[in-house]
Amino acid sequence: MSHPNFELMRHDVTFPLYVEVDEIYNLACPASPIHYQRDPVQTTKTSVHGAINMLGLAKRVKAKILQASTSEVYGDPEVHPQPESYWGKVNPVGIRSCYDEGKRCAETLFFDYWRQHQLEIKVVRIFNTYGPHMHPRDGRVVSNFIVQALKGEDITIYGDGAQTRSFCYVNDLLEAMVRAMNTGSEFTGPVNIGNPTEFTMLELAELVLKLTKSKSRIVNQPLPQDDPRQRKPDIGLAKAALGWEPKVNLEEGLRETISYFKKLI
Repeated sequence: MSHPNFELMRHDVTFPLYVEVDEIYNLACPASPIHYQRDPVQTTKTSVHGAINMLGLAKRVKAKILQASTSEVYGDPEVHPQPESYWGKVNPVGIRSCYDEGKRCAETLFFDYWRQHQLEIKVVRIFNTYGPHMHPRDGRVVSNFIVQALKGEDITIYGDGAQTRSFCYVNDLLEAMVRAMNTGSEFTGPVNIGNPTEFTMLELAELVLKLTKSKSRIVNQPLPQDDPRQRKPDIGLAKAALGWEPKVNLEEGLRETISYFKKLI
């Protein structure tokens, strides 16, 4: 905040923005189901109108622009692990559609601006990310489990806990995004950014209990609609094109995240 070249602006990306910039990282959109389902129309607007406005800005000032897309574009995948060439299996009318289809439409816009206006674009598909500075009521599984464990509350698992996710520590993610932005104009993506080590929800809960030394119980609740059964990135392209792969394993990353939440709560 104190850096002389840093300026913080408050702006809604569903409206045009007029600034002079060289690079744009478009991360605008709530990513947790409880937040993006609270106002699904606004979620879609954030992804779609937001992409149009940020692409318009990039076109005006001839800036490079990176889109933070998501593994949710793959939906409930029938291909495992998920390569960038997989088109996905997404419900277009479900309760998760505002986020899934909003992000898919944003990718469409990015590639049409690239083809039609020769805009320099980078599209990264982010798989589950976690780390310090997550909001305690973020609603995502890592923060949920840690907060519940530290407070001694029941740890809530949806379904039988056999569904899988792959968790990428925030520092690894940021490194990959900067590397993607710094590629030449010939590289557009989409490129998967995530940790290919796969964990079931039950394994994650048990690891959080072990690291927090919590006495919390694990309880099961019904599985939400369209919740993907498995998620694991194929990061072959990230390795080849960005020279990137994650360095922080889940236990190491969880220790850092737990330490942050301990101070917070």
